[in-house]
Amino acid sequence: MSPSRNTVAEDALPPSPIYPMPLVRLDLVVFRVEGAQLQVLLAKREQAPFKGRLGLPGGVLRIDLDGSLEAGAQRVARERLGTGLPQVRQVLAVGGAKRDPRAPWAMTVVYRAVLSQELPVQPGKRVQELVWVDAHEASQNKKLAFDHDMLIDQAIAGLRGEVQALQFDPGFMPEEFTIPELQARCEVVLGTPLNKVTFRRRVEEAGILQEVPGKMVGGAHRPAKVWRLEWSLG
Repeated sequence: MSPSRNTVAEDALPPSPIYPMPLVRLDLVVFRVEGAQLQVLLAKREQAPFKGRLGLPGGVLRIDLDGSLEAGAQRVARERLGTGLPQVRQVLAVGGAKRDPRAPWAMTVVYRAVLSQELPVQPGKRVQELVWVDAHEASQNKKLAFDHDMLIDQAIAGLRGEVQALQFDPGFMPEEFTIPELQARCEVVLGTPLNKVTFRRRVEEAGILQEVPGKMVGGAHRPAKVWRLEWSLG
């Protein structure tokens, strides 16, 4: 009996072609609010390309080490910053030709972290120095490595959109805070003052806060209630 048409077709298939793979990077946009300034953490590069330039902490995806993109982002954080991040969230992916001089086609997956508490970072592998800088100035700095000014600009825009919608990363605020403290931090991110009455009404109607029972802060005349975030971005 002659072999079926399907069997003949499968046997006649040529070997699977080898597809060229892009260079995949994992870059970290780490924000914090310091006083009245939104800051981003930058790393001074120790090696080419862009040796000596500031850029986002990042590294190449390692399929032998990284079980997932998020695991890779945390590995990169440990290697470049000397510590993992409390929580990271994928916010952006870009790719194209001529983005990285080491490869004909490269893509970057960007992970964001928003810190409300001090993180003990220290320069790690391939990093000469770590510096906190004004995030808005960094987003316009064409001297940063690769296209990191554009990545920071897009990360700021995304964070602003979420804050405007009252959607907060888990690390956006400390575990306990007052509504005026939340408003002040939102104003720094948005770059504009917010109406106190309107803001309070919006957060109360949004149902995102949980009151800490019996806890008040401030003076004896007008103490403020203490709250926790009841939910966070997934």
